[in-house]
Amino acid sequence: MQKKLALILGAAAVFAMAACSNSLNGSIPATSSLAQPQSNVTQSCGDVAEGYARCFSLVRTDVGGGDPNGYHGIYRGVSIEPLSVNPDRRPTPPPGPTPTPVQSPTPTPAPGNPSGYAPADLQAAYALPSSANGAGQTVAIVDAYDAVTAESDLGVYRAQFGLPPCTTANGCFKKVNQTGGSTPPAANASWGQEISLDLDMVSAICPNCHILLVEANSASFVDLGTSVNTAASLGANAISNSYGGSEVSNEMTYDAYYNHPGHAVTVSSGDSGYGVEYPAASPYVTAVGGTSLSRASNARGWSETVWSGAGSGCSALEAKPSWQTDTGCTRRTVADVSAVANPNTGVAVYDSTAYRGQSGWMVFGGTSVASPVIASVYALAGNAGSVNYGSFSYANLGALFDVTSGSNGSCGTYLCTGRAGYDGPTGNGTPNGIGAF
Repeated sequence: MQKKLALILGAAAVFAMAACSNSLNGSIPATSSLAQPQSNVTQSCGDVAEGYARCFSLVRTDVGGGDPNGYHGIYRGVSIEPLSVNPDRRPTPPPGPTPTPVQSPTPTPAPGNPSGYAPADLQAAYALPSSANGAGQTVAIVDAYDAVTAESDLGVYRAQFGLPPCTTANGCFKKVNQTGGSTPPAANASWGQEISLDLDMVSAICPNCHILLVEANSASFVDLGTSVNTAASLGANAISNSYGGSEVSNEMTYDAYYNHPGHAVTVSSGDSGYGVEYPAASPYVTAVGGTSLSRASNARGWSETVWSGAGSGCSALEAKPSWQTDTGCTRRTVADVSAVANPNTGVAVYDSTAYRGQSGWMVFGGTSVASPVIASVYALAGNAGSVNYGSFSYANLGALFDVTSGSNGSCGTYLCTGRAGYDGPTGNGTPNGIGAF
């Protein structure tokens, strides 16, 4: 008995020392890292210190490289859709190797056209009036650091899919720093992948929208929040934020950065499965969860389930907004709505800046996809001026696809399991046209 007790106490001591170490070095707890990493998916951004955010873009590392059918491999136990469903697509150059903390071997580049869902796929899946709506609307993308090739890469993406040019010269595209000036912050290729993903998703969903890229000096919540303020002051109708970190005791001091009535502020819920991230927990934003989107033989032509990596849950700190009525959480519940996020049914993205030796066409996933998608749907609806934070979808449930199956954890309740009506991982559902936005 004494020997058994000693073993238990020894294990507890090791755990306590590890926890103390994490506290001292300021790293985000493991719940903020990519849960159950697999060799075919990598994070664009690694873990960061408290008070800072990491981007939520996930990159496929196994697309191309000799398989004529495109995708192969399994991520978090979710089967993928082979590209043979659409034979017009071909294997593409793979994304870069995995940054810390996950490592994977560098795949062999393969030539060809982009893999992953294209603009027409996303527009069809969500029944969006993308060709007709969006004129006069501006979607802002807030990210950290500078993507030097952002505008030229955006041009490649839009030309590939027949979308109208969006450039500084024609007034469609504008890039500023966190105070609205023209001097960019330091370049960073990992956040550059996030920027490419975000710009391409705005283009895919709202090709008639103007795009404002606001680049923060760093990934601190102060700098990112300052960038959100700048985006609002420059007239962005919708502001997308594809980043976050674990909840911390002082997070409510950052809430003012996201409090912009008359602007639709969207935030990714995270890629670590069940658990709440900030700023998705802020009551002033539309928290965007994630789904696995696949073609189907139903009337819609598509089906969706909870993506197992989508963040969700009950905030430990933020008060419950008046427009949330679920009874299993007395504070702010995440998420509000959702969109495609599973990297195994990911989206095509172009980034020419090499990150660890790789560049070109890639396939991305993560709730970093979902946030700019939803921000752009707000822009298509042209209704941001009357949006009251994340409340609008709660009053317009009939204009959403309800996601009723799948799970992102084992909490045993709707906070981590898809069901009819509201649930944590997908909120009220995904866009069915623009009526809920």
